[in-house]
Amino acid sequence: MNSFLRNTAQEIIQTYPELQNLVVVLPNRRAGLFFTKHLGTLIDKPTWMPEIKTIEDVFYQYAGQRPSDDLTLIFELYKVYQSLHPEPETFDRFYFWGEMILKDFNDVDQFMAEAKKLYLYLYEIKEIESDLSFLTDQQIALIRQFWDSFQNQGRGHQEKFLKFWQILYPLYDAFKASLNVSGMAYSGMLYRKVAEKLDVIATPEKQYVFIGFNAFTKTEEKLIKHFVLEFGAKIFWDIDTYYLEDKNQEAGLFFREYRKDPVFGPTFPKEIPEQIANRKAKIQTYATPLKTNQANLVGSLLEKVDKNENWEETVIILPDEQLLFPVLHTLPENIDKVNVTMGYPVKNTPVYAFLEAVLEMQRYIKIEDGMPLFYHQPLKSLLSSIYLQSVNPTFVADLLREMKEQNQIYITQNKLHKGGAFFELIFRPLGSEQLFPYLSTLMEELAKRLGEEPLQRSYLYQCFKQLNRLRENFEKQEGLSVDREFFIRLFRQVFREVKLPFEGEPLQGLQVMGVLESRNLDFKRVIICNMNESSFPPAGSLNSLIPYNIRRAFGLPVQEQNDAIYAYTFYRLLQSAEEVHMIYTTAADQGKAGEKSRYIQQMDVEMGLDMKEEVIYVPVDLKETASIVIEKNEEVLQLLEKYVVNPDGKSRSTFSPSALSVYLDCRLKFYLRYLAGIKEKEEVKEEIDASVFGNIAHYSMEFLYEGFQERKKRSVIAKEDFGDLKKNWVFPAIEKGVRKFYHLDENADTKLSGQMAIVRDVLQKYIQRLLEIDQEAAPFQILSMEQAHQAKFQIDTRKGKVEVGLEGYIDRVDEQQGTVRLIDYKSGADKKEFSSIESLFDREDKNRNKAAMQTMYYGLLYQAMCPENRKSLKPALFNFKEIFKENFNPYLQLKEPKGKALEIENYNEHAQFYENGLKQLLEDMFDPDVPFSQTDDWDKCKYCAYKEICGR
Repeated sequence: MNSFLRNTAQEIIQTYPELQNLVVVLPNRRAGLFFTKHLGTLIDKPTWMPEIKTIEDVFYQYAGQRPSDDLTLIFELYKVYQSLHPEPETFDRFYFWGEMILKDFNDVDQFMAEAKKLYLYLYEIKEIESDLSFLTDQQIALIRQFWDSFQNQGRGHQEKFLKFWQILYPLYDAFKASLNVSGMAYSGMLYRKVAEKLDVIATPEKQYVFIGFNAFTKTEEKLIKHFVLEFGAKIFWDIDTYYLEDKNQEAGLFFREYRKDPVFGPTFPKEIPEQIANRKAKIQTYATPLKTNQANLVGSLLEKVDKNENWEETVIILPDEQLLFPVLHTLPENIDKVNVTMGYPVKNTPVYAFLEAVLEMQRYIKIEDGMPLFYHQPLKSLLSSIYLQSVNPTFVADLLREMKEQNQIYITQNKLHKGGAFFELIFRPLGSEQLFPYLSTLMEELAKRLGEEPLQRSYLYQCFKQLNRLRENFEKQEGLSVDREFFIRLFRQVFREVKLPFEGEPLQGLQVMGVLESRNLDFKRVIICNMNESSFPPAGSLNSLIPYNIRRAFGLPVQEQNDAIYAYTFYRLLQSAEEVHMIYTTAADQGKAGEKSRYIQQMDVEMGLDMKEEVIYVPVDLKETASIVIEKNEEVLQLLEKYVVNPDGKSRSTFSPSALSVYLDCRLKFYLRYLAGIKEKEEVKEEIDASVFGNIAHYSMEFLYEGFQERKKRSVIAKEDFGDLKKNWVFPAIEKGVRKFYHLDENADTKLSGQMAIVRDVLQKYIQRLLEIDQEAAPFQILSMEQAHQAKFQIDTRKGKVEVGLEGYIDRVDEQQGTVRLIDYKSGADKKEFSSIESLFDREDKNRNKAAMQTMYYGLLYQAMCPENRKSLKPALFNFKEIFKENFNPYLQLKEPKGKALEIENYNEHAQFYENGLKQLLEDMFDPDVPFSQTDDWDKCKYCAYKEICGR
């Protein structure tokens, strides 16, 4: 396999026998490691190795210092900004701008632009026109072009931009002065310092050799030219004819300029290599439907590699670092060594997500009577994390279940602390001064619990290190206060850029690296993932406050140069490759359809290679989802036995009216909910929906009339009793109803606010109206409130006659003028009319009256409980959405087509027809030949909790 670094090492050995007298400068440390490896394999006798340096090392050596970290520099920049701006922003809002300004200052110095002219003269075009001597014609044209387009933005926009622009040069000047005083610097500042004083550099004792560079900053270019002219330095270019000679190839943009340069030009080789054109590598492209499919494809490609090959000659290039772990998980077992040369963002790790969730929880803590209360949504996220579940799994499971069952919106600190010491550490309110020490303590505690997980500990260590740096910087600042919101925003911004550097043996095993890490390295087999436009090459965007035209005018890097660097990096991978696999995804990303990289398109058109493309299909069944049918085998029939009455007169379970209604709607839904035991997902409800409103109303009416009976020691309510009820007892009954619904203690204070307070006031009006309706019907006797009624019901089955258990809770049973009323409170707008008793059991009838079926069911239960009853049983529906209508009538209406509506005066007059319908329904359920199948009416599936199971 051809190797640029190996060939260069061979040439250097032949040219410079005394290697110890050499300083070899390469673009990065990884290239230096591989170069040293090649030297070691080529040298056949003991000798001193040359010094291996990066270009950074050279600059920092001559500058006599290294740059400070960005976080420290941004703090320093903010201090200077505060002294210059009359109304400075807070630090957390400045942080984003600070990163951008610092990067611009770095570019200005790296490319040796005249900062005063760039920043100061732009804001007034007349000043530019008065002195054009410092600008070239091209610069003048570009600035005027920018200004013409800027004029169209509107006066307000211009003034805002120019006001901010005016402060940038004073900020640049004062910032550098401040750094000089404090002994700090950013990298561009050091580069410029060296480049501007090259004439004082003494002749080095060793020969300098520059290897493998393709794009210089202005400072680098100036230094290397000085070394070539003054010290006889040599340059070895890593190039190929393919992109150097073709002016349309952006990969050769810099090389073509350097070849024309009077200093660089003579250093180019007389014969430019033609490896790309001559190699005719085997190139294959793959289109995958989803991003994660790429990892599986990489694994399958590596499985086909001969096990005897050197894995060091195979590289996986990952433009998207999020693919790192999916790829590592799919590697074949025979790959025992892998070297990862890229950083993984800490913000994507479980540890960071947990720390952020802890901080997020702090935003929603409220204090009532000195007791901290924790909001259920962030609390649920934390309790679901492995870090808490592993500490006390039983406590976490019980608490999550209790939160759902009791609909707890806020949970007390005392209850959370019952989980143990770790829960006490996490669930406590924090003042702003406690945030730094608290997070440090939490991270230390987490580290103890991650003893057997080195990767998680590495993530945590990076977080801990960054937190300490942030803390140290804050402690140095005077007058910079930290409140909770500020801290959380800053925490997210700072940790956004933190990456976990992987450590490994770079010279052994399969190589996995990012795009730019591959410079100067040669591989026999190249696998590139995410070969999509906007990924490789990355999307065209430069975060800068300096407009594009101004950047170009002053020689600062623009997107075209970035594109050239990435294009070179791509074609550089082809120079030695014998086998190239490029994978792209067709999945839409951020609303844009997946598009293959322009590099694939260019190769296909320009190179004339035999490129093959394979579309990787994920099997998708486009047929309709197969119907789900549960046949009634012995096992299923056994499940139904729980409803059968045993010899002792009891059954393990009973049929409720809602269960029977579900069976009529969809047999399969009945099976899933009542036989298979698959419960619908329960969530804590903050909104007061119809079911919550209805439940509280039921409880309130129950407490209202039960309280009356307890106080008066009688069950008959007369007209004159309602004045006191409406005036004094409605509100207490609602309070008790709220306590019962939310499972609060009897004496608990129900301080309700927001939506709940409004609903309570609305509910009071509804109950007042119900009392008005009851007052008109008085006197009547309360027989029961919210009481369970049960019955045994005989049906015919294959095994003969059996009895099944029936049960239902009747909201209210009272007696009025010799008639027993069976009252059902409904929070909806349920209709009272139905066409026939048979229609109540007709599953094909889309207008089947479920409420009427349920209320008539209560008649059956009551008569079964009181077989001696000879009084009329009158079903009634008090549906809240109609009680304010004039002439409100709560009673069921039997209205045959074109017939007159007849009020159901007595259930017993219709009992035979009703019980026949119920008998057919239950016998159908117990019939082994009638499976539990899906409904044919898909409208019923729209809001069904089980539709995901059914695929509808």
